Amino acid sequence: MAVITIFGASYCHGSQVAEGVADELQYQRVADEKLISIASARFGVPEDKLRRALVDAPGFFNRLTREKEKCAARLRMAAVELVEPDGLVYRGFGGLLLPESLRHVLRVCVAAPRAYRIEQAEAEGVPRREAERRVEADELACVEWTRFLFNAGPWDKSLYDIFLPMQSMTVDEAVRTVVEHGRRIAADTAGGAAGAMSDCKLAAEVNLALVERGHDTDVTCDNGRVTILIRKPAMRLGRLQAELEAIARDVPGVREAVARPGPRCQPPSVYAPLDVDVPSKVLLVDDEKEFVHTLSERLQARSIQPAIAYGGEEALRAIASDLPDVIVLDLKMPGIDGIEVLRRVKQEHPDTEVIILTGHGSEREEQLAAELGAFAYLRKPVDIDVLTDTMKRAYAKVNAARNP
Repeated sequence: MAVITIFGASYCHGSQVAEGVADELQYQRVADEKLISIASARFGVPEDKLRRALVDAPGFFNRLTREKEKCAARLRMAAVELVEPDGLVYRGFGGLLLPESLRHVLRVCVAAPRAYRIEQAEAEGVPRREAERRVEADELACVEWTRFLFNAGPWDKSLYDIFLPMQSMTVDEAVRTVVEHGRRIAADTAGGAAGAMSDCKLAAEVNLALVERGHDTDVTCDNGRVTILIRKPAMRLGRLQAELEAIARDVPGVREAVARPGPRCQPPSVYAPLDVDVPSKVLLVDDEKEFVHTLSERLQARSIQPAIAYGGEEALRAIASDLPDVIVLDLKMPGIDGIEVLRRVKQEHPDTEVIILTGHGSEREEQLAAELGAFAYLRKPVDIDVLTDTMKRAYAKVNAARNP
C-alpha cells in the first residue's frame, strides 16, 4: 500500500478529494491535528505551539530561539512514525515534512486561482470580504510553510508528484487521478518501504539532535550511514564538520556520519566588511508580501538582518516581544495603519526610531508623521542605498540616546 499526502489551498476541495481517495482505496484518513497530537505527547510541547509552527511565519525572536525549526523537527519525527503503517491519506501541511527518499509516498497538490477559491467560499455562504480575507490568510500560510521548508513557492510543481488544477476538473476526476497513481506506486514499491522507512526515522532523529544544538542542516541516511549537508557558510568549516559528525554519531543506530557543505552553502569571504553602524534589530512592516520579502533580501546583502510583520497588529505584537532599534513602516495597511503604529511606538518607546516608507502618502500624512516623531519619510520605490544610509543614521540616534 501507499501513503498519499494532499496539500493545497483552501476552497479547492482538498478535503473532499482526500475523503474520496481514502474511501476508494480503503485507506485511513488523517490530518494535521493527529500529527500535532502525536508530537505534543511525545515531546511535551503544547499543541498550540506546534500548530503555530505549521501555519505562522517565523516569530520575531526566531533567529535566536529557532523555535520554528525545533517544532518542525519534532513534527517531522512524528510524521515519519505516523505514516510507518502505510495505507494512509494525509491531508494538510505536515505531509510536506516527509522526505523524497520514501518512494511509497505520493505527493499531491490541489490548487486553483484566487478568484475561483473566493467564488467557492461565497458559494458556501461566506461573505465576499470575509472570503477574500480567508483566502489571503490561507495563501500566506502556504507560502510561509513551503518557503521555510524548500525556499520555494507552494505552487511549484517540482514539489509534487501530482498537481491538480481544481478549477478545471471535478472532485471525482481528481479522486480517480490520485487513486490510479496511488495504486501504481503501491504496486511498484510493494515490500520495499521498510528499509527506507528505517533510514528516514534515523535521519529525522539526527536532524532533531542537530536542530536542538542550533545547527541548520539537511540530513539523509542510507543503511545507517548519515550524510549532513550544511546549509549556511562557516568560517571554520572543519571544526563545524567535526562537531556535526560527533552529534550524529551519538544518535543510536548511526553507523557512520559525514558532514559537508550543501548546495546552498557558499563559503564566506574573508574580506567581508564588518559594518558596526547597521542596526542589529530591524522590523519591516508592510502588508505587500512580495515587496517586503524582496526588501528584506536586499537589506541582508548589506549586513542588515530584519524581521518582518505583515500589518499593524502583528507589528505591535512583535514590538511588545522584543523592541527593535529601527522600524521601517508602511502607512496604508488594513486594520491598524502605519500612522497609528507610529503613534503608539513613539508614545511607549520614544527612543525607537521609525522610518516611514510608503507608496501612497500625501503631504498631510508626511507632516503628521513628522509631528508624531518619525525619523524620516521615504517614498516607494526607494533607492536601497538611500534607505540603508537612513537606517544607519537612525541607529546612530538610537545609540546616542541610549549612551549619552
